[in-house]
Amino acid sequence: MPNLVAPGFHSLVDSPQFFNAPEGKRDPQAELEATLRAFASEVEETPQRQNPQCGFIARRAWLDEALRFDRRRLPWRACRRFDEWHAALDAKHLTLVFASAYLNNPSSMYGHTLLRIDASDQNERTRLLAYTLNFYANTNETNGVIFALRALWGAYPGSFSILPYYIKVREYNDLENRDLWEYQLDFTQEEVERVVRHAWELQAAYFDYYFFDENCAYHLLRLLQVARPDMDLAGQFRWWAIPTDTVRAVVAYPGLVAKSVYRPANATVIESRLSRMPADDRALTRDLSQERVRPDDAKLRALPPQRAAAVLEAGYDYVNYRRATGKHDVDDPAAYARELLLARSRVDAPPQTPVIADAPTRPELGHGSSRVSLGAGRLGESDFAELRLRGAYHDLLDADPGYSPGAQIEFFNAAFRHYSEGRGEVESFVPIDIISLSPRDDFFGSISWKIAAGWWRQFANDGSRPLSTNVEGGAGLAWALPHGATLYGFVDSGLRVHPHLDDGYQVGAGATLGALVDPAPAWRLHGYVRGMSYFLGEHDRPAAVGLEQRLRLSRDVALRLDLARRREGGTSFNTGSLSLLLYF
Repeated sequence: MPNLVAPGFHSLVDSPQFFNAPEGKRDPQAELEATLRAFASEVEETPQRQNPQCGFIARRAWLDEALRFDRRRLPWRACRRFDEWHAALDAKHLTLVFASAYLNNPSSMYGHTLLRIDASDQNERTRLLAYTLNFYANTNETNGVIFALRALWGAYPGSFSILPYYIKVREYNDLENRDLWEYQLDFTQEEVERVVRHAWELQAAYFDYYFFDENCAYHLLRLLQVARPDMDLAGQFRWWAIPTDTVRAVVAYPGLVAKSVYRPANATVIESRLSRMPADDRALTRDLSQERVRPDDAKLRALPPQRAAAVLEAGYDYVNYRRATGKHDVDDPAAYARELLLARSRVDAPPQTPVIADAPTRPELGHGSSRVSLGAGRLGESDFAELRLRGAYHDLLDADPGYSPGAQIEFFNAAFRHYSEGRGEVESFVPIDIISLSPRDDFFGSISWKIAAGWWRQFANDGSRPLSTNVEGGAGLAWALPHGATLYGFVDSGLRVHPHLDDGYQVGAGATLGALVDPAPAWRLHGYVRGMSYFLGEHDRPAAVGLEQRLRLSRDVALRLDLARRREGGTSFNTGSLSLLLYF
């Protein structure tokens, strides 16, 4: 690809063995000449090494198409290992798979994409037997914060791997409760073969993995471009590649997607089953799944067949869900699940599996992940104009379609203000701000959490309003209310550092209560009350009560109104702003 500053080109591959010339990464002409010389090698294939024609099978095919090699002067080498691998894949179609966001894993907190290789003898009932091509950061790091920070600077090698699809479905659908969307691509057989041959070359290669740009989403777009060299999907994602944005680009490309399939997570199916049940049946399902009620209980036999079938199916799914996540409510989950399945087989009723509409969360239907907002407001007695820029990707007030409800993931959010007195200043720069609201009920008992780190302004006791360094976090609970509303509460902690503060810092704890309500499909309200007590360093008891509103005008345009009463540094004041939000 072209260099950003200096003239010339460079390869994204960083492993030296991928190149035949020492300077091949940055000199295409030298690499071409070295490759042609290597193809004349008489090295025989062994389990430990390959002839260059076989190791670089995609290059051989491409060069042969362009140069029409004379087989008498350049004999074609037999490539047994590639042929066996190629036959095992039996690739007929390629399918782009998107897994929804998973906040508990930093590498997948805004989703993940992979490529499924569909064999010629497979159909929708046997797709789990297909293979997937997956790009990942090759590390054993388990600390999410360390991983995210190091991945920002390319500290990990990124590699392609090939795994059976059922392993990835189990990981995403069963263990991490992530919905999957499958987009079968309308490639010809020759286009599919180009990608497969290139995948063979990439198996032994590595790339420097970068969290925002050279990640799974970006490298899969580059791989798809091998199928059609004139198709530029990755060009628009030079600075960062968010998986939802790359899926949107694939879907928007004319004629590229042949069909799509939604594969809901186990938890999504269970929640859908439960939402259709009367309260009594839901309670019975809970008791049944924990073996407090047996499958032959009179309560269950008294239900009409379809309701009894629904309870047994939901109980069976929930037992398996708890088993897959390592949480056992019964002594022998496998045996009890079989018992529930046998009981269900004795009920004369059709399957009660719900039809789940995926439109609310289809990734291609969401707003753009970057955002600019223009607004004006008032802070105390001062008027201001404000410009906000967000690199990525979604907050609690943004419209839910295409994103995981209750998840806020914002990277590189900056605000600049110009006050009526004539001064301009940076209001905030927040590299990371994450909130996970996971509503609890009698089946799912998730913990909600949040963390934010960066620089933002807040009054100090000396009357100044410095741009201090802040780290805040909290854990709490959330509950779903009728009509899609959410109530939540957090126990908070915070650290603030700046020379204007007494002793240069503040450490405190507090709490936040809030609610999200949608009075209309395009209108969202967020009301909150929060208080903090800084008890180390500079003492202060800041507090705020506020109401935020968002009105969606179109997919990528919205209005936002924020109003609040605050107390900071011993001073109480009102603040508010009205902004136009533009997503791209």
